[in-house]
Amino acid sequence: MSAAQGGSAEVGSGLLLTDLYQLNMLQAYRDAGMAASAVFEFFVRKLPPSRGFLVAAGLEQVLDFLAGARFGEDELAWLEASGRFTPDLLGELARWRFTGDVDAMPEGTLCFPDEPLLRVTAPLPQAQLIETRIINLLHFQTLIASKAARLVLAAPGKTLVDFGLRRAHGAEAGLLAARASYLAGFAGSATTLAAARFGLPIFGTMAHSFIQAHVDESTAFLNFARSRPGHTVLLIDTYDTERGARKVVELAPRLAALGIELQGVRLDSGDLADHARKVRRILDDGGLREVTIFASGGLDEGKLQRFVAAGVPIDGYGVGTSLTTSEDAPALDCAYKLQEYDGRPKRKRSEGKATWPGRKQVYRSYADDRVMTGDVLTLADQAPGGEPLLRPVMRAGQRLGGPPGLEEIRRRCASELERLPSHLRRLETAPAYPVEVAAPLRRLAAELDRAEG
Repeated sequence: MSAAQGGSAEVGSGLLLTDLYQLNMLQAYRDAGMAASAVFEFFVRKLPPSRGFLVAAGLEQVLDFLAGARFGEDELAWLEASGRFTPDLLGELARWRFTGDVDAMPEGTLCFPDEPLLRVTAPLPQAQLIETRIINLLHFQTLIASKAARLVLAAPGKTLVDFGLRRAHGAEAGLLAARASYLAGFAGSATTLAAARFGLPIFGTMAHSFIQAHVDESTAFLNFARSRPGHTVLLIDTYDTERGARKVVELAPRLAALGIELQGVRLDSGDLADHARKVRRILDDGGLREVTIFASGGLDEGKLQRFVAAGVPIDGYGVGTSLTTSEDAPALDCAYKLQEYDGRPKRKRSEGKATWPGRKQVYRSYADDRVMTGDVLTLADQAPGGEPLLRPVMRAGQRLGGPPGLEEIRRRCASELERLPSHLRRLETAPAYPVEVAAPLRRLAAELDRAEG
């Protein structure tokens, strides 16, 4: 596993995918005899300037990780060879299993700053070691699901497809982006493995190279349609977009005679709005009113919103780079922090990074029309009224019940977006959603501050 060996980038279930300081602390905790129960919470400190809400995502992968995380033989051998850790600690790591509890917001839940998306209660060394991977999994999918939700809100009724694998920051990111965007309302993905792994609907047409490889465009269209008679969408902008549309109209009777129904055409370059209007007119004049127009290439929620407002006749969009990199807001200011140890609440007071102490719960209230009106962040043993958002999902290292299906998560997210206040459904900066920090939590923070001097 040395750098000189190169090695595989496969993640697997190993626990060596972590920051060195986690392992350093495990050794120090062991040396000091510190193994009492600890409570850590994952939360987002503040929203990016362009976001009014987030969509919680990634919990399923976290629970899978916790259930199966182990130190493999190669990892243990590497740790031993590093000379950094004692034989006693290495023996403990060889037997490592997560035995703690997890409470979390269900995936697809809308969430806001300071609200814990996930709470871990476990022996301190266990809760500490899993920090890096938990942040890694929750941060990325929450980031992408939140971006996808904005795209969905920008283009209601349109078919949105994830096209982002080739621009994603790594294979795992591309795969998880497909999942996160689907649960937020996308119709599916172009990533084939997402269908095999998660059951997502997959979409795909052809590349420009397919057209270029043929002697002429019409022959390319015909060959593709014959090969894919049940999924015929033709890419028409390799040479001249409008001329390509006319060739499709000319070819349509021949395809119909072969029993092939043309589903759509795809645009991937140029002024998409202008091309779409001209292509729609050509298709309609040629009797192909049912043929859809699908567009891709440099799209984000701003463009989609403008196209919808202008009535551009595009039926669906493939969104790539801006989705899988969350291009306008590529990271969230999030953290996984100690809130309680050995029965005593803990509070970090660092400038700009202070935390609310103790194990917490979030309660959400709704108006009569079921629109969200505000949240209360309070201690877990308080019950101010409203719907509690964190729910038990793991006890003593064992999952509670079976995992929800993606369709269930998707329905939850759609319902949450419907209940979002109207000013937060727009893309523009809006007044913040109200999250009240309850009096008991404020009092506890003040008491700890006084005790610390």
